Amino acid sequence: MSIQGLQKLEVWRRSKDFALRIYSEVLPALPPEEKWNLNSQIRRSSLSISANIAEGYGRYYYQENVRFCYNARGSMAETLSHLVFASEAKYISETLYEELSEEGDEIDRMLNGYIAYLKRSKQGSTEPGAVRAIRDLQEPYLVEASDEPSVN
Repeated sequence: MSIQGLQKLEVWRRSKDFALRIYSEVLPALPPEEKWNLNSQIRRSSLSISANIAEGYGRYYYQENVRFCYNARGSMAETLSHLVFASEAKYISETLYEELSEEGDEIDRMLNGYIAYLKRSKQGSTEPGAVRAIRDLQEPYLVEASDEPSVN
């Protein structure tokens, strides 16, 4: 597999650049006592976005690619959560937080578009082994009546 194909994927490029910006602008601003806590967490979650997109891209089968894009979307949410904390703790400026938050939201929209594209195109559905791919089965959701009052 060539990295050149992946580099044509704008959502991957943008998420990689987002992580680079986290590394260059956020991590140096964190205090030393956060080296093993927030620093480590935001480092991993920001890198995980583009890494999951790349891993899904390399799977060739659209359902697996979609699953990894869901993971990337979760990593984006985690990274944005860490940025909220860093902003509220006054580790980063409000301006930097707002810029990164907007950038993260845009990447999230791009991921949602890419997921929709993958689902429509069903890439890899005719590849050997695709019929044996792992799929979630729809389990019926049963609600049984009870004599006990429900807690809402």
